[in-house]
Formats: sequence, C-alpha cells, structure tokens
Amino acid sequence: MVKTQSKNLYTRSIGRRKSAVASLKLFSGKGESAINGLALDKYFPTKTEKIVYDKPFEITKTLGKYYFQAKILGGGKTGQVQALSLAISRGLVKINETFKPDLRAQGLLTVDSRIKERRMVGTGGKSRRQKQSPKR
Repeated sequence: MVKTQSKNLYTRSIGRRKSAVASLKLFSGKGESAINGLALDKYFPTKTEKIVYDKPFEITKTLGKYYFQAKILGGGKTGQVQALSLAISRGLVKINETFKPDLRAQGLLTVDSRIKERRMVGTGGKSRRQKQSPKR
C-alpha cells in the first residue's frame, strides 16, 4: 500500500469512460504514482495499459516530472485506464495551456461518451434483439 503525504500543491481533474470515473490529483516533482492506494504496476500490470496512461506524459515530454494519486471507481480495466488517461491529459492542460494543441491532435482530450445501451422492453433480454417472427 502506497501512502504519500505531500504538502505540494496539486491539480485536480476527472476523466470518464463507459462506467469508469477517475478522480486525479496531479503533483509536480518526483514521487510514486498510486491508484486506489496501490502502486501503478500492481493496479495495471500489463504493458498495454502502461502505454495508455503514459501517452499524455510522452506527448508533452513531461515523463518523470509529475506524479499522481488517483481514485478510480466502476467499469472494467480498459475503461478505467482510458478514464485515467483523460484525467491525466486534463490535469496537464490545467498546469500548462500550451500542451492543449498536442494532446488535442492525438485525441487525448476527446471524451469517448459511448456507454452500454439499456435493454428494451419486449426484446428478449438484449438491447437490440427482436423476437423471432413466425414463418407461417
């Protein structure tokens, strides 16, 4: 469990994707990033997830200059890591407005608002399925 007590000022931001919500505190300086009290490599162990949440730092050339504490609720791992990436991007833009064109060009500030469609009444349990019509 990672506990970081810091008197540094931080920037708050929120990212959302599907049903996942990431609330982020972005600190400047060197420190250990944590999600829900766990280290990054414990919470997101795969390499592909690391690529997604490191992308905003790589584009803005700030890898290692910032660390964060995040609280992520809801969704699966893919939605959570995409929500975290959006929250990091928004936090970096709050810190330095000149990062915005580069992040916007890579699509990291665009909110992907697609969510699961609710099930409809009379469809047999699925959202777009329809009951079979009789053939004769």
